[in-house]
Amino acid sequence: MLSFSAEVKQELSKLNNLNNKNQIKAEISGYMLGSNYAENNQKARFITENEFNVYRLNKLLENLNINYICTNKGKSFICEWDASCRDDIMDINIEEEEIQKAVVRGAFMASGSLNEPNKKYHLELLFSSKENAEYVFFIMESFGIVSKLLKRKEKYFLYIKDSEEISKFLALIGAKKAVLNYEEIRIIREMRSNVNRLVNCETANINKTINVAVSQIADINFIKKKNKFEELPANLKEIANIRIQNPESSLVELGKLLDKPIGKSGVNHRLKKLQEIAAELREE
Repeated sequence: MLSFSAEVKQELSKLNNLNNKNQIKAEISGYMLGSNYAENNQKARFITENEFNVYRLNKLLENLNINYICTNKGKSFICEWDASCRDDIMDINIEEEEIQKAVVRGAFMASGSLNEPNKKYHLELLFSSKENAEYVFFIMESFGIVSKLLKRKEKYFLYIKDSEEISKFLALIGAKKAVLNYEEIRIIREMRSNVNRLVNCETANINKTINVAVSQIADINFIKKKNKFEELPANLKEIANIRIQNPESSLVELGKLLDKPIGKSGVNHRLKKLQEIAAELREE
């Protein structure tokens, strides 16, 4: 079973966005910023244990008609090519947003990692120099993503521990599926955390409400994941958004928050309909 970090890289490795040569160069340049890249005797070398990193890098190099050799050594994949390609690869307009996103994506593919979100919120990218780390730091900052830069031994790394910032980062690099999965896990985790804080002062009925809400929100997010949310009737979209925004509210409280307030049974009927739609999509 793949880790969440590997799932993100698997998704990114399959991105069908190889028509723009400048974006390809930008993504390769991101690989070259990471700690797994080095140049020696006119040879560029990238080393990794992640097969998705290699798969993506191979496609990028092939698209630019750059000759390369990839070999295995133990658990590691080693890719080498002529370092004289550096100047051409670095010949990009870094002022363009899509170019900037490609650089960050390449840096994450090359030396990024992400903890399992149901256990810990932590994303980091490792670089061989402070200059490289700052380069990516300022790109991320320009998109409103807050990270921190630290030195670890002889390496520099950027890290993010805020769940919302991590979600923004995944969206930035084009991992759309991962964003949906991450948000679903994050909501459930935070709701369970809220339950733990409430358990000493609330009754078992509160816990039941939260558990039902977790299930309802999971159904709503699954409908979104299947790109069927916008096809829902307006009344179902409205109650779905209200439920996500108010995970701890009762059915009665949700009904009062609607543009045209309805009673408990009406709210329950709409949420049941969303549950049925999610169930049908899972069967498909």
